[in-house]
Amino acid sequence: MHKHKRMRSMKTDKLIEEAIKIRDKAYVPYSKFQVGAALLTKSGKVYTGCNIENAAYPVSCCAERVAIFKAISEGETEFQEMAVAADSPRPVPPCGSCRQVMSEFFSKTMQIHLSNLKKQTKSFTMEELLPFSFGTDDMS
Repeated sequence: MHKHKRMRSMKTDKLIEEAIKIRDKAYVPYSKFQVGAALLTKSGKVYTGCNIENAAYPVSCCAERVAIFKAISEGETEFQEMAVAADSPRPVPPCGSCRQVMSEFFSKTMQIHLSNLKKQTKSFTMEELLPFSFGTDDMS
């Protein structure tokens, strides 16, 4: 567990299951590394995403961003928690690009649950994942 021991709720366990399940839809012909994400909104709806690769690697999109962009495109802007899962030796960490996008839409205290297929899970707040992040306040 992360340095702050947190109890996982049934809601969190279901979110992790959704992240694991959506991995099957990942389009990963190059890396073969499937990632799934599930995002719970404050309205109670869950948006899922999987990574989608492209032969021109920079235009690929990670599971976390797919889930966030789906939610935003449907008008959702308030989020409760997110789960991310992959077949990795440790709970899968989000890349830097995903952390930046997450910091744009998630509160500093929102929980992000990182997991692998063995269901080893570490939970972090947004602030723990990306401390001292760049945001709109830096542009004034």
